[in-house]
Amino acid sequence: MKIGLALSGGGARGYSHLGAVKAFQEHGIEPAVISGSSAGAVAGAFLAAGYKPDQVMEIFSEVNFLKYLRPAIASSGLVKIEKLTSWLLEFFPDNNFESLKLPLTIATTNYTKGITEYFTTGELIKPMLASASLPVIFAPITMNGDIYFDGGILNNMPAQQIRDQADFIIGINCNYLKKNAASGGMKDMLERCLLMAISPNTYAQKQYCDLFMEPDQLGDYRVFSLSKAKEIYAIGYEFALQELTNAPELLKKMAESR
Repeated sequence: MKIGLALSGGGARGYSHLGAVKAFQEHGIEPAVISGSSAGAVAGAFLAAGYKPDQVMEIFSEVNFLKYLRPAIASSGLVKIEKLTSWLLEFFPDNNFESLKLPLTIATTNYTKGITEYFTTGELIKPMLASASLPVIFAPITMNGDIYFDGGILNNMPAQQIRDQADFIIGINCNYLKKNAASGGMKDMLERCLLMAISPNTYAQKQYCDLFMEPDQLGDYRVFSLSKAKEIYAIGYEFALQELTNAPELLKKMAESR
């Protein structure tokens, strides 16, 4: 049985995707195809390349992002995320989708045309960075004359795009929106407004998933809670273990397909 994995965006909360996949792998569940948006696209790319969740966590814990993320003077974003290209080339030296071990679909927002655009072939790193380029915070990525931003703006969890490639799709939304949130500062208000804006397009993809996961504990973390990576990773791991306990039919199908 071919398992599809659709991973949502969510900034630092995306570390939970890695924890969830570790839990899956411990139960013999290996994805055969992956799709992702924003943080989900980055996590998905590493997983599709064959890196294990613990490896990816180690890779990200060792990098000094300040070394690469410099202010984008006189640009449409505060930071140039494209500076990460040289670092990513260490892990994706061929820099193309074709070199990955698993099929990968990356969702991006084509700002120029006002549409969602999906990448599955050709150059890998630019679409990956484009998908994670949160507007205003990061300068956009230009490809083929068009401007690209965060894929989560229009499709934060691209499950439909791999529906015909998998028998069973697991969708993971790491952008849980807390209920009854207290009024915070401007930063908190902007982040919550963004979450409210993208939530509908995330839940619209739920219908294409056979198993939909949404760890509610992640509502306590922020987009840039990078210092909480290990906690977020653990939440994804524990939540996935619990979901597998509650979804014995998946484990049964996997056992029957071996």
